[in-house]
Amino acid sequence: MTGAEPLKDDTALVNVTRSEVVFAGSVWSIRRDEFEYNGSTIARELMDHTGAVVVLALDEQDRVLLIKQYRHPVRMREWELPAGLLDISGEDALVGAQRELAEEADVVATEWNVLSDFYTSPGGSSEAIRIYLARGISASAEVFARTEEEADIEIRWVVLDEIVDAVLARRVQNPSLIVGVLAAQVSRSRGWSTLAPADSPWPGHPLNWTHTE
Repeated sequence: MTGAEPLKDDTALVNVTRSEVVFAGSVWSIRRDEFEYNGSTIARELMDHTGAVVVLALDEQDRVLLIKQYRHPVRMREWELPAGLLDISGEDALVGAQRELAEEADVVATEWNVLSDFYTSPGGSSEAIRIYLARGISASAEVFARTEEEADIEIRWVVLDEIVDAVLARRVQNPSLIVGVLAAQVSRSRGWSTLAPADSPWPGHPLNWTHTE
């Protein structure tokens, strides 16, 4: 609609009258909140998540660094972008992204930008994801030992357009991969004008919410 405000999600201020952790896990927890909304008191269970960072590493040949890793909930070895939880207290998101890129793929980058932010499942989880675009890629001075699901990670460099084709053909289904490569393709078509500085604020992450509940 001409003259309408730009499309934008809005922060909602709600009064949380009760909140309790009903399950505390090793990675994330389940919390039950009661809150007032539209004149009613509503109860919802949600996954209380630390949030995560994702890295789309792009080389000079427009190839993206992908890793293939086993994901037990879906019994799949998925092609993904390097990623990791923000589970180190006080760690800056950019530092976390740089750490994960080195630990999962043994590479580092000199140029970093924010590519996209999104929530994985806002109806039931507080998980917030920030995707960084990393360029100026080189091998890490340190080769990291990987264990458990990461022990058999497969690394492949794939041309961005080929990954987009795989997304559209539904051959790959990881959400961070899908959001990241589609955002990168569009941003590249606009001369990367949509990129944000790597240290941009992240108000959408629950830890950065400025309102009180």
